[in-house]
Amino acid sequence: MGSTGGRTRGAPDSGPHAAAADPDAAAAAEARAGLVRQLTAGGALTDPRWRAAFEAVPRHVFVPCYYEAGEERGGASAAPGSVVYTRLWRDDPDPWRRARWLAGAYADVPLATRLRGGELISSSSQPSVMARMLQALDVRDGDRVLEIGAGTGYNAALLAHRLGDDRVTTLDLDPEITDAARDQLAAAGFRPAVVTGDGARGWPGRAPYDRIIVTCAVPFVPQVWLGQCEPGALILTPLATGLIALRVADARHAEGRFLSGPAYFVPLRGIGPPPAVSTHGIPSRPLLDDSFRFLLHLVAGRMEPVEALALWEHEDRPGRERYGVTMRDDRQWAWLDDPEGPYGWRLGPAV
Repeated sequence: MGSTGGRTRGAPDSGPHAAAADPDAAAAAEARAGLVRQLTAGGALTDPRWRAAFEAVPRHVFVPCYYEAGEERGGASAAPGSVVYTRLWRDDPDPWRRARWLAGAYADVPLATRLRGGELISSSSQPSVMARMLQALDVRDGDRVLEIGAGTGYNAALLAHRLGDDRVTTLDLDPEITDAARDQLAAAGFRPAVVTGDGARGWPGRAPYDRIIVTCAVPFVPQVWLGQCEPGALILTPLATGLIALRVADARHAEGRFLSGPAYFVPLRGIGPPPAVSTHGIPSRPLLDDSFRFLLHLVAGRMEPVEALALWEHEDRPGRERYGVTMRDDRQWAWLDDPEGPYGWRLGPAV
């Protein structure tokens, strides 16, 4: 098993007297075990060290409240297709609704955890996506990890279980988010560094890092992250509905390929929105294909949609794993198959 910082951790709902103290404890333990079985059977959770982390860390502690989205059906003033949210929470006096909250906490789905003005600003990622990302991060005992996007603190707890509290830093722009994450981590028995700051600037105070994992989407990779990494470090971040794994050579150079699966995350605030995606002139059938939609996001603002369709069809409908990103000095570009090949698209802030 991997290092857990030299301590044995027990989940808040574990132990011989837990059921007496908390009538929902047995149900939570059963639901957590069921989630681990589901992730394992589905192939998302294959590493026994990460399986141990998911078995030990109670997700429900990190989502004391979340929101289920649904379409507005009634009311003449409601806009067509508008979204309404149903709040579910741990302390609901209705046993049926409380059981519904607990079941949702251990479902393999993302959970909307914080809304502001009707806009989703924070969530707990889908557990199967989290498992795939953590395994792709390829951590080793002793690695120092920066997580950008603290969310609920659940991902930081999984990292801290695997590596130890002192090896993990989790960062978010919003002090309300970091305060809640810190409290929830402490309630689950974890105390990694939880800091408030602009994720686009990283966190130099605890650098250098061996791994950076980003749990919010970026339109490009901030150059400053490379300077906070050890040579050979790995940066894993959502970009253009995919996950790019960049191997860092030094503060000016990094390169890597996208993982094969999709990734949809709340945008990183403070870095600017991604370019608008156009589907003008595209027949409906290609738009049903996930690999083509990924390409549209990757080249948005850099290639006309019809050109993108012609490329996609000519290159035999490439999946995400055929694309990559290179960072070299002040240049950053995405590419298909080869960094120096004929297909490349500049990434970076608008100029």
